[in-house]
Amino acid sequence: MTIPATMTAIDPSAAGGPEVLQPVTRPVPTPEPGQVLVKVAAAGVNRPDVLQRQGLYPMPPGAPTIPGLEIAGTIVALGTDVTRWRVGDAVCALVAGGGYAEYCTAPAGQCLAVPSGMALTDAAGLPETWFTVWSNVMDRGHARPGETLLVHGGTSGIGVTAIQLGTALGMTVIVTAGSGEKCAAALALGAAHAIDYKAQDFVAEVARITDGRGVDLVLDMVGGDYVPRNLQCLADDGRHVSIAFQRGPRADLDLVAVMRKRLTLTGSMLRPRSVAFKTAIAETLEGVIWPEFEAGRIVPVTDKVFPLVEAAEAHRRMEAGTHVGKIVLSV
Repeated sequence: MTIPATMTAIDPSAAGGPEVLQPVTRPVPTPEPGQVLVKVAAAGVNRPDVLQRQGLYPMPPGAPTIPGLEIAGTIVALGTDVTRWRVGDAVCALVAGGGYAEYCTAPAGQCLAVPSGMALTDAAGLPETWFTVWSNVMDRGHARPGETLLVHGGTSGIGVTAIQLGTALGMTVIVTAGSGEKCAAALALGAAHAIDYKAQDFVAEVARITDGRGVDLVLDMVGGDYVPRNLQCLADDGRHVSIAFQRGPRADLDLVAVMRKRLTLTGSMLRPRSVAFKTAIAETLEGVIWPEFEAGRIVPVTDKVFPLVEAAEAHRRMEAGTHVGKIVLSV
């Protein structure tokens, strides 16, 4: 396959609104040792992409300025020291940036084979949410079968993935969502309970659903004033895992409640973690979750696919909060 010298990409020169996401010409990257070069067929759109566009999410050192944290496509070149993959393999991959482009490099260990029969536009929406949810619900949250999980943003990409993972584990999943329609969608996806946070007090509803016991684990993307309310929802020995802070990074906590109920507060950011760390997650997902996709027991939930040149519209849809599942760019 002939690899061109340049490509079309979305690479805004300054922070701003969705309108800064215009196609430009950029050099095709060259894979470094341990990397592959992927001809991108599709790229997932994620909340960190929006924050990066707004100038609110600094990139890790060495990351491309082109946004996009997950891709799917075909490998067209191999860096040195890559032994598993071959040119022509169809993969999806977690990347540190660069996904909104016709070509993108990816660490070989962060690539996963596209499940058989799955569209590349669906596969592109898998890595970021599955790497994030697995590492936080399982590795940091120590989720176990039979436990109860509370997830905010139940119809977001993260929320849908958390429903799917929790259900596969045999957990009872409670979600919050911003409308009756979204609650219905979450229930259809497997959530046991869905709370319309605009019409109901989720703390009171969690108490009612659990007969006053509370939940074992909270996966929180909201932060701010939600955190003390989340702690009220936790059962004794409960765990609170923070992965984002849409309502701000600071919270006023009652440490007496933390001590009395023996709560654990933790969290993580995936993007700055090492390739070795992400490779380990990829290996776990390949062994545990990818067979579920192959068997059709878990299916990707793609909200809408936009052409790459309409990246601005994709961001507007994400900011509007009307989506259910993943928003994807077709390259």
